[in-house]
Amino acid sequence: MAARTDGLGKAFAGGNFELDEACLKSGEMITYFLKVTTGECDREMIEGQLESDKAIHEVSPFFCPEPLAWGKYTFTPGPDQYFLLAQFREVGQQPPEPLLFAARLADLHKRSVSPTGKFGFHTTTCHSKSPQLTDLWGDSWEVLYRKQLAHVFEQDRQKQPAWDEYEFYADLVLDNEGRSIKPCLVHGNVWDGNTATDVETGKPFTFDGSAFYAHNEYELGNWRTSRHRLSGKTYIRTYKRHFPANEPEEDWDSRNLLYSLRFNVTAALLIPGSNYRQYVFEDLKELCKRICPDEMKLFAKRPAVGDSAKSPNESEEDEEETEEEEEEEEEED
Repeated sequence: MAARTDGLGKAFAGGNFELDEACLKSGEMITYFLKVTTGECDREMIEGQLESDKAIHEVSPFFCPEPLAWGKYTFTPGPDQYFLLAQFREVGQQPPEPLLFAARLADLHKRSVSPTGKFGFHTTTCHSKSPQLTDLWGDSWEVLYRKQLAHVFEQDRQKQPAWDEYEFYADLVLDNEGRSIKPCLVHGNVWDGNTATDVETGKPFTFDGSAFYAHNEYELGNWRTSRHRLSGKTYIRTYKRHFPANEPEEDWDSRNLLYSLRFNVTAALLIPGSNYRQYVFEDLKELCKRICPDEMKLFAKRPAVGDSAKSPNESEEDEEETEEEEEEEEEED
């Protein structure tokens, strides 16, 4: 295997993904996948992806390309650069067809065994470039997921405009309890762009892992949003045939709604100016309506104070209306 030090290669259009070739002593040429990224915080992302893909590959070698190495480039000007070197698989259809893909994902969840018997992971993994709270171990999924959800809500509070009603529903969701379940290795960010069909074998596989040991149903929280083609009912239905819903089965949709929050709050942080946060707000209201309707009614009766009681969109609309009214008054004068 050859190690690169120049950060060059044949790049795919629109990203920092490259093909790298090595010539063995036998004269055989082998193609590798090389991912290059820039920025100090990307060290955590690259290391987390290697450890994620390594864990998934060990359980299901066919379901994830083998990661080979990660590191920091030396002698490069400008910001720090990091790389991930992995087995190359040519990407075909994205996402893969649902029947075999869902079966293989369920197989990963069923056959994986937490090395500690607990929930969590041995290092930090990232959702895109956003660090997840995974580098801890816990006996209770309820406690661990609450910490993770509280972590993304705290990031939201620090980076997004104040919104009283949104924050009230977020706190209300965090105060509710769940039940005990088995830790399963999850990919952590299964969406259209991290799944594909192998052109050579015709089999589905995943990559760019954000893994940790979790409730298997957490994985499907990212499929709820309509922005992903994986949100199609066939994927969910097929998965549940291979890994039936946990008890109480009638609460499956509410659990799926709860798990979708972590993905969507992070997506709103990663894509400023998108309408994802408004979708999270509607999902929070729906979840609170199901699990704590009395608290919702009490909150609805409280007196509103200031612009933080409104959504950012409402505040902007009010400002536009005020400006229009002032312009009309000036025209009349």
